Amino acid sequence: MKILLTGIAGFIGFHVARKLLENNYEVIGIDNINDYYDVSLKENRLKELGIETITEFTTTSTKYPSLRFAKIDIRNTEKLKLIFETEKPDYVCHLAAQPGVRYSLQNPHAYIDNNVMGFLNILECCRQFSIKHLLFASSSSIYGLNSQIPFSTNQMTDQPASLYAATKKSNELMAYTYSHIYGLKTTGLRFFTVYGPWGRPDMAPMLFVKAILEGKPIKVFNFGNMQRDFTYVDDIAEGVVRMLRHKPTTDPPYQVLNIGNGKPVSLEDFIIEIENALYKKAVKELLPMQDGDVVATWADTSEIEQLTGLVERTDLHEGIEEFIRWYKEYY
Repeated sequence: MKILLTGIAGFIGFHVARKLLENNYEVIGIDNINDYYDVSLKENRLKELGIETITEFTTTSTKYPSLRFAKIDIRNTEKLKLIFETEKPDYVCHLAAQPGVRYSLQNPHAYIDNNVMGFLNILECCRQFSIKHLLFASSSSIYGLNSQIPFSTNQMTDQPASLYAATKKSNELMAYTYSHIYGLKTTGLRFFTVYGPWGRPDMAPMLFVKAILEGKPIKVFNFGNMQRDFTYVDDIAEGVVRMLRHKPTTDPPYQVLNIGNGKPVSLEDFIIEIENALYKKAVKELLPMQDGDVVATWADTSEIEQLTGLVERTDLHEGIEEFIRWYKEYY
């Protein structure tokens, strides 16, 4: 099975690539290596996968012979079509996107360009090249102002609290349309607060650890009265790989699923776990709620568990320990 993986240099994309390769899949990875955050982190993720040369032309990994990479922007229609045409993938795992809730408040156009127009290009290529299954990243943020927890895929998601969330909701609607009209098999996975090694520097775990080690205050929003369904990145990657094999059998062939830990954790407890792993107390700057944020997230994961058998999750204590170990080694 040959899989085109977009966003391979990203946090989740890197871990999914490694999991696919460990399961003997052939992977064609693409990424535009943009500068939303430290480019060297993205380049080092690729080096971990054996990608030593970054060009627009496909290069083969020195570590995994079944991995090839090309620097391609999904907004570039012609280059995207060319990679589909030359590589002829069977499946597509689409993880490339402009992430970040707060960044969307200052840079809205980046989200429409990448997450809407870019996704349209992916859908068109999947349609034109008869892809067997398109698996794409959605987000828990689409639940928005919904106060009914745990979040279930049966609930309404028409009150997004940020433009980022709105673009992810649009992805689900666009995928449904392509499944309905063209019979394209599509699956959306709503990721819940992913953390772990090789994480994004703009996310709370990385920001907290950096500040605590430097003796600087950490920003704690809503005065700490928040809950998140923190999900270890390896559990996310395992779920993605398993779901590639579970094409929707409905009419139209479309499905959307939650993928999370299924156990909400208070922000206070999360910070305590980091403090314990670092053997250092945090200096907290308590702040009001930020625009675009939500108070709590909690995934109902019963559907994906039934489909894939993915029941066991990484314990928060263990996940934080692994994350801190990587952080100290890397930085």
